[in-house]
Amino acid sequence: MSCLALSLQPTNGSDILLQTREWFPPARALVALSAFRQTRLAFATGKHQMAEDGDTSLGDDPLAASSGQLIVGVESRYRVVYRLVNSIYVLGITTVDQDNSVNNVFECISIVNQVVSVIVTACRGVDVTPEKLSRKYAEIYMALDIVLRGVSNIRLAAMLASMHGDSIAKMVHSAFDTENKVRGADSWSNVEIHSTEQEAGVEAFSGASFELPPETLEAGDEVAVTLVPIGQGPLSEQDQQQKPEEDQMEKDPFAASDAINKPEELAGGFKKDKDPSATDLTVALAGLEVTTLPPPAATESTHIGVEGFEGDYGGIEFSNEGSTISEDFEGMNQAWGGGLDASEFVGTKKVPKSQGLGGLELLQTGSDPPKTAPTGAGTPLESLLVQKTEMKSPEMYISEQINAEFWESLLARVGLIGTVYLRTVPPKSSGDKETEFSFKIEGTSGIKRVIMQSSRVSSLGNGMFHVRTAPSEEPIPILKYSLLPRLTPLPLRVRLIKRHSGTLLSLMLQYASNPDLPAPLTDVTFILKLPVDPTLLKVSPKAILNRSEKELKWHIDEIPLKGSPARLRARMPVDSSEEDGGKEMEVVGYVKFSIQGTKSLSGISLLPASEGKTDFYGVKHRYESGVYMCN
Repeated sequence: MSCLALSLQPTNGSDILLQTREWFPPARALVALSAFRQTRLAFATGKHQMAEDGDTSLGDDPLAASSGQLIVGVESRYRVVYRLVNSIYVLGITTVDQDNSVNNVFECISIVNQVVSVIVTACRGVDVTPEKLSRKYAEIYMALDIVLRGVSNIRLAAMLASMHGDSIAKMVHSAFDTENKVRGADSWSNVEIHSTEQEAGVEAFSGASFELPPETLEAGDEVAVTLVPIGQGPLSEQDQQQKPEEDQMEKDPFAASDAINKPEELAGGFKKDKDPSATDLTVALAGLEVTTLPPPAATESTHIGVEGFEGDYGGIEFSNEGSTISEDFEGMNQAWGGGLDASEFVGTKKVPKSQGLGGLELLQTGSDPPKTAPTGAGTPLESLLVQKTEMKSPEMYISEQINAEFWESLLARVGLIGTVYLRTVPPKSSGDKETEFSFKIEGTSGIKRVIMQSSRVSSLGNGMFHVRTAPSEEPIPILKYSLLPRLTPLPLRVRLIKRHSGTLLSLMLQYASNPDLPAPLTDVTFILKLPVDPTLLKVSPKAILNRSEKELKWHIDEIPLKGSPARLRARMPVDSSEEDGGKEMEVVGYVKFSIQGTKSLSGISLLPASEGKTDFYGVKHRYESGVYMCN
């Protein structure tokens, strides 16, 4: 939105005119105008006092210049673009937008200049006074309404030309035709007749029907007969007479047989048997022998009770399912269940195994390479890994650090700082060639502040950035950002409960994972800073005690995303008690974790600037805990 409101404000007296957009409240425009007037009067009063004191070194009144701009307001801030014509200020009000401020200022200045043209034309010169403006108030009001919504220079010139001689309606509505004439386009009155003729022609042809005379149809049939391919219809008498004459002609003995061009017959020369007994199924099945099934008793197994050979033997099991290879070899998918014995096909002599890499040495073909002294990556496996990890394109990833503080179960403060890193192709591989590409960042709705390394990256607007930098061996931080506290996701909620009863101090640390995390937290360390070095200590589950640092550590392999809160407990005796009026025991808990995954904790993602084009590879993002504490 380039301009929200326009106003005419005299140097002395009340405002003459105020014109606003439909969605902009006039009350806010009046607040901005009042703030501009108060600022102008404050400057004028200060200048007057300085002149009385004899100090005129500060120059003229800054708001008495011919044009300029001023930001007013405290909570709702607006940018007021002004231009002074004689004794009238022409004011344009717009927003203070950080992203599009340049566009807003220049568009608002253009609109203010158009308003100046309107009032100068209305007053027939630069001697603009409130009395002259009141005589042409209606024309000025309508002209400013059109200018506020955007008007071209052609239409503005037409409006200004018709301001004094024609009516207001002609000034407003005739500007469209004037703009079309200047651009060389026809008016609707000249083009409307062509549209009417076209619609009449379409209706006439849609209802028309045509009938061909019989002579034309007969001539078409005669031509169609001549176009029929030869050989499809019955042979005439003349053709039948010519065929025996061709058979009597002497044939070439070396010519190819006509059987080559004949298609294969699917029937193969079989003749249909007309014997009625062939359709009798009993005759067709008379020669087939069907093996009868054994009686049901033969399918049952026989139990043997001889000592050492107990078990069920024999029996047949019928099944519709076919056996698999593993069942045939191993016997019903059991490792030692019978089936074929592999020892029947493999000799008893063991084949000596070479001391290699378990089969990787067979990948080598050709002559053996010359033996050299062992180095850091001398084995084929290490050389294969080095070749696999060689970079071909730049890589980008996000590293985030979250800080949080809990007072028992209440979140006191939280903050997340993220850094976008760029890992270029090493200088040895790229030949000192500069890395240059564009990328975009999505999921930035919760970002509070962003700073970038301007010597390596530049902003293109709408979340697009362009990188140009020399290659480096180490990752390069190109962007840093921080999130709004209310939109910062917490990976873990922690609660520390402390009970001091007599000389016994009981501590319990509860924690629960955020179910919306992209992956569970792993390798999490919980640390309790104890007030004293305990002589006796009871913990659940097992923990590690560092007496020199007075720390108690628990290491959790993985915290599930969904589940009830887990507990870490500790109990120890202390010398003082609360009843004796001793100091309150201060216990602080810390949490340390570091996670890598395909998604960042904040939800921010790095994407190529255009779809289908991969200028860089996105590797695993990482986020870790900074000062994550509870007390």
